[in-house]
Amino acid sequence: MNEKIFATLKSAETEDWLDYHVVRPFSYYWAVFFNWFDIHPNTVTILSMIIGVASAAFFVHGSFFYEGTMGLVFNIIAILMLCVADILDCTDGQLARMTGKKSRIGRILDGVAGFVWFVPIYVCLVYRFYLYHTIEFGWLGIEDTPQNALIATAVLFVFALFSGFYCFGGQQRLADYYIQVHLFFLKGEKGSELDNSARQQEIYDQLPKDAPFYERLFQKSYIDYTRKQESVTPQFQKLLQKLRGKYGSLDNIPTDVREEIHANSLPLMTWNGLLTFNFRSFWLFLFCLLDVPAMNFLWEAFGMGLLFWYVNHRHETFCRRIAERL
Repeated sequence: MNEKIFATLKSAETEDWLDYHVVRPFSYYWAVFFNWFDIHPNTVTILSMIIGVASAAFFVHGSFFYEGTMGLVFNIIAILMLCVADILDCTDGQLARMTGKKSRIGRILDGVAGFVWFVPIYVCLVYRFYLYHTIEFGWLGIEDTPQNALIATAVLFVFALFSGFYCFGGQQRLADYYIQVHLFFLKGEKGSELDNSARQQEIYDQLPKDAPFYERLFQKSYIDYTRKQESVTPQFQKLLQKLRGKYGSLDNIPTDVREEIHANSLPLMTWNGLLTFNFRSFWLFLFCLLDVPAMNFLWEAFGMGLLFWYVNHRHETFCRRIAERL
């Protein structure tokens, strides 16, 4: 990777192999292209949302088993569209760092982009199951009747809500948070976007009365976003409190303490990366191509849920250990 591309990254330590060697270099040249036309990073983020949402119209089709060659083609188109959306979602951040066009709204938009993609995709996958469920009914020995199809789809819809909003949402929030935590102890406050709910609440309270509705909505949602990040990392929050209490400000943390936290965090970045787009989407794409998209919800809840627990447990463990010694 050349120096120009590297300069647009948050850090090589927080990128997985595919992002570092493929996605980020590709996104860099897109960032150069958008910068040439003076296109704002937030516009690129919105474009990524539109393309990601539009992919749902193709994910709703059964793949080869149910719709033959055209079904397979539709699913491949859906996969390619979601990959393009992810590339653009990476591009916006690199473009912002390249041009210095960073904003609070941009940070919030970037955080919610993945949720915006997957809500319609998951709804379409549930509808796809209603249309095509022969494989799953065969596995479970369920008679394929209209009544059974409706009941099974209703059950899957409820599970999809749990899988999407609780599992996927929580996993993405944690992965994003740990990246910012790692960057904070690697580069300091200026090199990270480590936010906290108290500060975000202050920003919301200080918004002028004539602030646009969308800005208030985004800021309110971001307060909730940061609170949920903090709620699943109690030991890290205690560590931050101890650091503030002992050193007065996080800026005064001694180098040896920063290095110890960084050294414990670094091995977790590989596992944390598995909670983000590339690894997660591999399974979504595989299950869709195999015509069993309902399996994605099970994998997200149990497979990805176990990974979430492992990363969270290890991070909280070393935070508790360091806090107790301070």
